[in-house]
Amino acid sequence: MSGNGAGLGPWSSITIGVSNLEDVLAFWRGEFGFDILSRDDGPDEGLNVLWDLPPDAIRAQALVTTPGLDHGQLHFVEFKEPGPAVREGAQTFDLAPKNLDVYVRDLPARFEAMKAAGFHFRADTYSEVTAQDGTRFREIHLSGHDAINIVLLELLDESLNFSDKGAAGIGFAIQTVADGKAERAFYLAGLGLDLITENLFEGPEIEKMVGLPKGAGLDVSIVGDKASPYGQVELVEYQQVKGEDLYPRAKPPACGLLHLNYRLEDLKPFKDRLRQKDMAFIEQEVTAPLFDSSKVLYITTPAGFGLYVFGHEV
Repeated sequence: MSGNGAGLGPWSSITIGVSNLEDVLAFWRGEFGFDILSRDDGPDEGLNVLWDLPPDAIRAQALVTTPGLDHGQLHFVEFKEPGPAVREGAQTFDLAPKNLDVYVRDLPARFEAMKAAGFHFRADTYSEVTAQDGTRFREIHLSGHDAINIVLLELLDESLNFSDKGAAGIGFAIQTVADGKAERAFYLAGLGLDLITENLFEGPEIEKMVGLPKGAGLDVSIVGDKASPYGQVELVEYQQVKGEDLYPRAKPPACGLLHLNYRLEDLKPFKDRLRQKDMAFIEQEVTAPLFDSSKVLYITTPAGFGLYVFGHEV
C-alpha cells in the first residue's frame, strides 16, 4: 500500500476483454514467459452482477503475470458475445485506456527477433530517451491483440527479476487524458497514491516514438507506490492535439483495456477516506472467486476510467 494513509497501492490487475483467450495466453506465455496464476472456464455469477451482464456472458477468464508478482497482473476475460475493441480505429492521441508497458531485457535483440517473426511495430526502430528527471529507457510500441498498444520498455539503470523469456511484468497501465492535472490530483490527493515521476516529453524523437504530429508533445505523470515498479498508472496529456473521448467504450463486454482492479485486506479505512474527501463510490456485495472478495467499491476517475477495489471489511 502507498504510504499516503489509508490509500491505494499498486493495482493488482487490469481487466482486458479478449476475443480469443487461448490465443492471448499463448502470446503472453510464449513471448514473455507469463504464468497462469488461476483460470476459470464458464460463467462467473459475481462478475456478471458486478458488470451488469447476462448470466452466461463470460465464457472464460484467467489471471496471468510473470513469476512471483502479486500485483501488476493481467486479468483476461473472453466474453460469449464480445463487443468492439475500445481502441478500434483510434488515433494515437485519442482519450482512452491505451497502453500496457512490459518490462523487457535487451530490447534491441527482442525487437529484431519479434520483427523477424512477423510482429507489427509502430516505428522502424526503437527509441532511446533520457527523461527530464534523468531516467534512461528504451521503448517501442507493438500492435497487440484486441487493438491494445503494448509497449516494450527497457529501463537502462534498473535491475528487475526477469522471466525465462526476458520479461519482468507490467510496469504501467497508460491512460490518455484531456486534463492531466485533474486526473493526477484524483489519484494523489483522492486515492492516496504516490507521485513517482512527472516529465514533459517533446521533440522529433518523441514524435517518432509515439507517432505524433510535428510539434506535439506529452505531459506525463506516473502514479503508484514508490516501493514498487509494478502496477503503476501513467497519465498522458497530449499537447497541441485533441483526441476523441473513447472512455465510454471501456466497459464489459468490450475487448481491450477495460478497468483497473485494486485489492485491500480491509476496505473500511479506504471507504472512510473516500467519504472524508467527498468522493463518490458504489459499494456492492459480490462473490468473485478469482479476486477472493466479498465486497467491492467502484470509483470513476475524472477522465471516465473505472477502478474496482476488492476486499473485505474487518
